[in-house]
Amino acid sequence: MDEVDEFSASMVIAWLMHTRETLRNLWYNVRTTPNVNILEICGRQKLETLFLAHNLIMGVEPNYQRFSCLKSLSLSSVSISALDMSLLLTACPKIEILNLVNLEIAMSDTQVAVELRSPTLKSIYVEEISLDKFILEADGLEHLHLKECVLELFELVGKGTLKQCTIDDVSFIHFDIGESLENLEVVDINNFTIIWPKFYKMISRSSKLRRLRLWDVFFDNEDEILDLETIAVCFPQLSYLSLRYDLRDGVLHYGLPGSSQLENVTEMELG
Repeated sequence: MDEVDEFSASMVIAWLMHTRETLRNLWYNVRTTPNVNILEICGRQKLETLFLAHNLIMGVEPNYQRFSCLKSLSLSSVSISALDMSLLLTACPKIEILNLVNLEIAMSDTQVAVELRSPTLKSIYVEEISLDKFILEADGLEHLHLKECVLELFELVGKGTLKQCTIDDVSFIHFDIGESLENLEVVDINNFTIIWPKFYKMISRSSKLRRLRLWDVFFDNEDEILDLETIAVCFPQLSYLSLRYDLRDGVLHYGLPGSSQLENVTEMELG
């Protein structure tokens, strides 16, 4: 269902009731008066993919089997509380892909905090969300992508399965993706202020790293700048390297200290 000015709620409910037993994929971008409770209508069915936009989600029941077949959930411009978001994820025991874009998170306290848990989640994409605290517990997570977010605290609790980490124009005070990152293959950082020693400590054991991109990255201190020798030693499988960084003094540095060769690098981009 594509976006139009407004549909009749009774008509939408009739369509959904008529097809819900056979539906596997639903893209719902419809405004109705009153709001249609998609979770209630399509729950306990065989839905595998749900994209929900411009909708209100409230009063999610703590039912573990509500979406027993759902593997992909996307919420865009949706209003939902932190508790309902957590309960909704719990209601999807097979979920692998979660996309959250421009959510309006209802406050239940002085802080806007979201805590999500999923043992099956493999990929999460978060865009245009502002939170005081975002804690994600996902033992099997492989892909993490944060874009245009303001997060005072972001913490990933996992078991070292992360393969790809993309951070694009995100503001953090505290950022932690754990220290067990042996399986990390791709790091793509854009428009981000790095405290290099702390960030380097997180990824330094990622010997499988194939792609490293630090673009429009700001370092707090000139002494923190990475060098080729460090990269070569820590990431022997690196085949793609992209660097463009700046210092707090406003001077762009094109030089690359160190003299070690990156034997496997086949593509390099310097800004």
